[in-house]
Amino acid sequence: MKSWQLPEGIDELSGNQALNFEMLRRQLIDLYTEKGFGLVIPPMVEHVDSLLLTSDSVNEKTFKFLDPVSGKMLGVHADITPQIARIDARRASVSIEKYCYINAILQTSADDFYDSRSPIQAGAELYGSNEISADIEVIELMLDSLKILSIDPVVVSLGNVAIFDALMADESLDADQAAELRHIFAHRSSPDLAVFINKHPLVNAPLFNALIKLEGDNSALNQALDLFVNFPNAINAIKDLQAIDQALKGKNIQASYDLAELQAYEYHTGIVFSAYNQNYSKALAQGGRYNGIGESFGQSRAATGFSFDLKFLSQSN
Repeated sequence: MKSWQLPEGIDELSGNQALNFEMLRRQLIDLYTEKGFGLVIPPMVEHVDSLLLTSDSVNEKTFKFLDPVSGKMLGVHADITPQIARIDARRASVSIEKYCYINAILQTSADDFYDSRSPIQAGAELYGSNEISADIEVIELMLDSLKILSIDPVVVSLGNVAIFDALMADESLDADQAAELRHIFAHRSSPDLAVFINKHPLVNAPLFNALIKLEGDNSALNQALDLFVNFPNAINAIKDLQAIDQALKGKNIQASYDLAELQAYEYHTGIVFSAYNQNYSKALAQGGRYNGIGESFGQSRAATGFSFDLKFLSQSN
């Protein structure tokens, strides 16, 4: 191995690539701060418990090591959102707080969203509002970010985790079975769902079978209202999606709806969304609502936000 070779999945920017990245970083920070989102720079390393919260996915992606000074287990941040939750909890605020960041993160393996193990995560998060207007605000900010990156046109795919959760509330599954079912939906595998239902009969089996296939334009929302009429939490979740659909009209944005969408991290509790462009094979930016994420820090608050890999998108700019 050549001494100058980088580890697999680790990359760098230099020359014009680095200059372009820095230009875009400055433009994004200007955009976010003008919109009232305060810049934060979380530390690269924290105590593991602060970084993981209750997410097995984040746990699997986090590099961990023993601190020779304290003797405690530390981790390198694999996702900025848990750190924002800690920062917000420390402020002990009851008002709306807005945060933005552009930070390098490190993951043990690349995934369906990040090509690299060392992306530079850019994003914005809004705490303290459970109103659908907050979700609309961060979605519009995500779209403005992609405009700065000259990515056009954009297709926004929207879902709501609360629909899946409403069905799950009727089921008697243990933690492993619930995680398996979630994994099946995250990978949209109808054959695996059939096998699962055969092994673990579900009270709402017909509705799970319908949900995993429910996607399309806003007519899918009307179908969902008929399907889940006996589930008030699901109906409220669908109405939230209809409100976003109305807000995006007239903005030259194509919206699609995937009612079975579950984001990679288990902490999402409501609206989830991803942005796509025909020149890219996977989502360019993604986000959603994650109410209660700061509970581990003693400050359970409504929260919503988005993120993307600026390093990757700056090279495609």
